Amino acid sequence: MLRRGARSDPDRAGARERRRATRSLGEGVGVRRTRVLAVIAAALLVTSGTVGFVAGAAPGGTAAPDGSAAALDGAAPTDPTARPQTGGLVRGSPDLSVTTTSPRVTPGRTNEVTLQVSNSGDMDLGTAQTRDIVTTARNVRVTAEADDNALDVETRTVAIGAVTESAPGETPIAVTVPEGVEEGTYELDVELEYSYTHKQSSGVTNDRERTVTREVKLEVTDDARFRIVNVTSDAQVGDGGTLEAEIENVGASAARDAVVSLESSSAGLRFGESTSDAARIGELDPGETTTLPYEVTFAPDAPVREYAVSGSVRFDTTDGVQRVDEGLAAGVTPLGEQAFTVSDIESDLRIGEDGAVSGTVTNDGPVEARSVVVRYAGDDPSLIPIERSTAVGSLGSGESTDFEIPMAVGGEAEAGLRSVDLAVGYRNDEGERRVDETLALDASVAPERDRFGVEVANRTIESGGTRTVDVAVTNNLDETATDVEARLFADDPLDAGDTDSGYVQSLDPGETATMTLELTTTGSATPGSTYPISLDFRYDDADGDSHLTDTYRVPIDVVEAEGGGLPLPLIVVVLLIVGTGGLVAYRRRQ
Repeated sequence: MLRRGARSDPDRAGARERRRATRSLGEGVGVRRTRVLAVIAAALLVTSGTVGFVAGAAPGGTAAPDGSAAALDGAAPTDPTARPQTGGLVRGSPDLSVTTTSPRVTPGRTNEVTLQVSNSGDMDLGTAQTRDIVTTARNVRVTAEADDNALDVETRTVAIGAVTESAPGETPIAVTVPEGVEEGTYELDVELEYSYTHKQSSGVTNDRERTVTREVKLEVTDDARFRIVNVTSDAQVGDGGTLEAEIENVGASAARDAVVSLESSSAGLRFGESTSDAARIGELDPGETTTLPYEVTFAPDAPVREYAVSGSVRFDTTDGVQRVDEGLAAGVTPLGEQAFTVSDIESDLRIGEDGAVSGTVTNDGPVEARSVVVRYAGDDPSLIPIERSTAVGSLGSGESTDFEIPMAVGGEAEAGLRSVDLAVGYRNDEGERRVDETLALDASVAPERDRFGVEVANRTIESGGTRTVDVAVTNNLDETATDVEARLFADDPLDAGDTDSGYVQSLDPGETATMTLELTTTGSATPGSTYPISLDFRYDDADGDSHLTDTYRVPIDVVEAEGGGLPLPLIVVVLLIVGTGGLVAYRRRQ
C-alpha cells in the first residue's frame, strides 16, 4: 500500500494526465480565441471612429449640419445618448474548486467528510450588475471517488443546486477507511458537472454544460480512536435510571483529557433535563476500556425498543494536539414500564355499615417494587374509607399478595355495583416514590339490613297485669359485637317494669342470646288491642367503635285477665286485714 498520495494504478495516473492535458489545451484555445476577438474589436472601433469623423465634419471647417461647431482637431463631438459599443454583450464562465473542512479520517469506520464547492468566476465582458449571469454554476452535481483502493466513497452523485461567487455549495459524503490502513495523505477525485450561461447579447443566451475534476486530500491518522462497546440501562419507561456506556480506545495512541459526549435524537430518551450529557475519562490507553454512567429518563408511554445514541470524544493527543473523534453510535433499550393489576375483588360493603374491599395485587413490572401500598383513590361521597390505604410490603416481578381496605357505606347510598378507584404506590431502586395509574374496579354494595334480629316468643299480656318478656337477639353483622346492651321503651298503656335493660358480653356473627325484660300494663289497656314496645341496642364492633342501632318495634297484644280469682286489689286488702288481725292476736298473748 502506498502512502501520502502515491498512485498504485498506472491506468488511473494516465487518465489523470490526459484530463490535465485536455484542460490545458482548452485553456490555450481560449487564450487564442480571446486574442482574435480583441483584434476584431479594435478594428471595429477604428472604423467606427473614422465613420463618425467623416459624418460630423463640414467642408471648410464650417458648422456641422446640426448646428454645432466641429472640433478643432477634426474629431466628431460626443453624443451623450450613445450606447456602449458592446451592445449589452455579457460573456464569462464559472470557475469551481473543492475543499474540505474535515480532512482527517480514521481507520475502522465510515467517516463523514464535508465537501465545500466554491466559485471564483471569470467575466470577459459585461458589468458588475450582469456578472452573476455568466459566473453562476447551475445544477451542480458532485461525484467523488477514491483515487486509491485504500479508501471507499459510499456516497453516490449528490446535487447541490446553484453555486455563485458569494454562496458556496456544501455536501457531506461518507468515506469508509478500512481497519489497518496506514497513516498518510490520500486523494479523492471530485467530479463537478454543471451548466452555465456562456454569453448573453440582445436577449440571446448561449448556455453550456461542463464537467471538471478537482482533487481533495484526506489525511488518515492513527491517533486515539473510540467505539462504544456496550450500552446498558436500568431505567424503565416512565422513570429515570442510569445508562452505562462502555468506551474502548481502538486507536494506536493514548488519549488524554478525554470528554465523551452522548446525545439522544429521540423525544422518548433524555439525559437528565437535556438531550445530551458529557463525562470525562481523563486518560485512556490503546486497547483500554472504561465504563461511564449517565443519568437518563424515558418518557411515559414510550415504546420498549432500541433508542439511538450518538456521541463524540474530544481529547488531546500525546503531543498535546486537540482532536475530536466523531461518529460514535449505539442503541439502548429501556426496561418495561412498572405496572400492577388488581384481581379477585371481593366486597362485603352494605348500606349503613362498615365493610371492606379486598383483592389481590400483582406486580406486572420487570423489576421489584418496594414498599407497595394499595390506596383508595376515589371521591364517591357515599363511600367513606375507614383507612385510606394499606401496605402490602415489597413485590418482586410477577409476585402477588392480598390486600384489604376497610370502608363504610353511607345510609343514603344505593345498593348495587359501584365503581371503586384504587391506586398502587411503590418506591423504585432509588427510593423515590412512584404511583401507578388509578385502576377502576367494580364492587357490590348490599342493601341496608337490621344489625340485630329481634324476636319475642310470647307477645301477649293481660290487661292490668305485669309479666316478663323474653327477647331473642341475633347478631346479623359479619363481625363480633361486644358489650351488647338492650333497652326497652313503652308508651301508655304499656310501661317498662323495673328490669328495662338487658346485657350480653359478646355475640358472634349469627349467634343468638335471650334477654329477659319486664313489661306492665295499666288498667286503661283495652283487651284485644295491640300496642308497640320499642327496643334499641348499643354495641361495640370489632375495632372497638361504639354504635347505637335504630329503634326496633315489636307488637304486644293485650288480653282479658283470666276469671275465678279475686281481683288483685281485693287480694291486697284481704292480705292487709289478715296481717293486721294476726298482729293484734299476737300482742294479746304477750
